Amino acid sequence: MTTKKGAALLIRRMLGTVLALGAAAAAIAQTVEDQALPDNTGLNIPSNLQIFGKTDSNIRKATAIVNETVITGTDVDQRVALVATANNAKLSDQDRERLRVQVLRQLIDETLQIQQAKTADITITKAELDQAYAGVAKNFNRTPAQFTQWLTQNGSSERSIRRQIEGELAWNRYLRRRVEPFVNVGDEEVKAILNRLEAAKGTEEYHLNEIYLAATPDREQEVFNNARQIIAEIGKGQAPFAYFARNFSAATTRSVGGDLGWVRAAQLPDALAQATQTMQVGQVAGPVPTPGGFSILYLADKRQVLMADPRDARLSLKQLTIKFPAGTTQAQATQRTAAFATAIEKLKGCGSVPQIAATLNAEVVDNDSVRVRDLPPQLQAIMLKLQVGQATPPFGNPEEGVRTLVLCGRDEVASGQLPGAAQIQNQLEQQRVNLRAQQALRDLRRDAVIEYR
Repeated sequence: MTTKKGAALLIRRMLGTVLALGAAAAAIAQTVEDQALPDNTGLNIPSNLQIFGKTDSNIRKATAIVNETVITGTDVDQRVALVATANNAKLSDQDRERLRVQVLRQLIDETLQIQQAKTADITITKAELDQAYAGVAKNFNRTPAQFTQWLTQNGSSERSIRRQIEGELAWNRYLRRRVEPFVNVGDEEVKAILNRLEAAKGTEEYHLNEIYLAATPDREQEVFNNARQIIAEIGKGQAPFAYFARNFSAATTRSVGGDLGWVRAAQLPDALAQATQTMQVGQVAGPVPTPGGFSILYLADKRQVLMADPRDARLSLKQLTIKFPAGTTQAQATQRTAAFATAIEKLKGCGSVPQIAATLNAEVVDNDSVRVRDLPPQLQAIMLKLQVGQATPPFGNPEEGVRTLVLCGRDEVASGQLPGAAQIQNQLEQQRVNLRAQQALRDLRRDAVIEYR
């Protein structure tokens, strides 16, 4: 669930998240020595233990039977292909093997969720699946038939994604029927949050994303090493943080790319809060030991509570782009870019853009609702200084084209205001539903009969 502005700040303090379920410790790119993991399991595991038998866990096997429902190797392969293709990820053999392990666990959870929903007489109809499948296809700019063909060409299948859709729809419907009716939020709780928000005005808040990796005591070191490998892969920049969150995280936030929303340092454990306060936007921290596993954090943004931020202003823009044909030399590209820059200086407001574009053979794209903060950092600083009718210096590259943005209008952000009571109440209720959903899934895993083959 993506939190709304301001409301999540104190909601998360009261309810907690996977991230803050105990005393976690963190530092930027923190590492822990292999033999330095704390013994906080309460299981009295000897330090000089000896392993008897094979060290490979059964979870690595390709198939499983979950309460008599079979998950085949083909199911795993097709889901792996779907994940890799949807994220344009090129996987090494090692990455693919790690992804197979995560996918098998997700398929097991999916199966348990569908089975549990059926105990409440919840069944997703073919018409509902067809409608949802068409919606997913539309997100990929394809018709359902084209989407099915595309999936097959990339090693996945319509059946695989329909299974995922069924699991999500069935589980959400189960939660609405069996969990949401029993979640209550009192007026005093909402009032307390409003008071605390007002008291926190001006303090910094952080937009954090997470990857939570569950680890049983016997797998702590393995999961810790996996976390470090994931951080290394994130550092390569070949796929966004959300890709790793969706495919490796064991938290419910994986469905939204690991998005924790906006939180304040006071809501985090001391060590984690210190790390967050020293992080720069775009930086990764972890692995962070948390109860039951490890977390990896990514700082997406930061701002001040209930204070107007000029980066939230919405801009009306026109973008001009000049393209370079194949075979263009560096000298020719430089000459044309210089001519482009000269023409930009002669702009007389957005009304003159079509005329200038025609003389330059430039493409024009309009966008009337772009937030400053959604632009690359280099452009944010420039746009904040521009007046209406002015343009940025040329930017881009010969391969993708050179562009300029012309500012046609600016809707300034209003001063920060407290969220409404109804908004806070909805956020509180959803947080409690999510927590109970985690507990329910944990119980299902514990009681399940799973055979690996």
